[in-house]
Amino acid sequence: MDGEETKVGLKGWYYRGGRPNRVARALDRCTASLYALGVAPNYLVVLEVRGRRSGRTIALPLVMVVAGDERYLVSMLGQDANWVRNVEAAGGNAALRHGRREEVRLEEVVAHRRAGVLKAYLKRAPGARAHVPVDKDAPLAEFERVAYRFPVFRVVPRSETS
Repeated sequence: MDGEETKVGLKGWYYRGGRPNRVARALDRCTASLYALGVAPNYLVVLEVRGRRSGRTIALPLVMVVAGDERYLVSMLGQDANWVRNVEAAGGNAALRHGRREEVRLEEVVAHRRAGVLKAYLKRAPGARAHVPVDKDAPLAEFERVAYRFPVFRVVPRSETS
């Protein structure tokens, strides 16, 4: 990772090497079930996307960030996270669940526009701090320096896309 080490700790251990271990996968399944029911705060959502190899629907709990009037999803594990690759293979077509299911299109934000969303994400998602090498209170310039490594997707209701 550009010579920088990922912060270590229990949260970092779950996703060592950018992949969830067995414990993380089990926790993610349980967390996704709760988020999908809508019993957690509304920024805790389940992303459903078609698997690029299996064709099955993959469900993953994520933290959504709201900045201005827009909603965003961030990949704390970077570009090689499976959900990012699945979203790309699905042409951005996905669904979000939080009590109800919403068909959405995820549009990747260009790297030079990610810093503000990434900073808001670290404030909202404490579990992601082990994976992003910037302090949540760092100046925006620090987020700009690493933003290219962490994909950000704008959430657009499918009814608004052409």
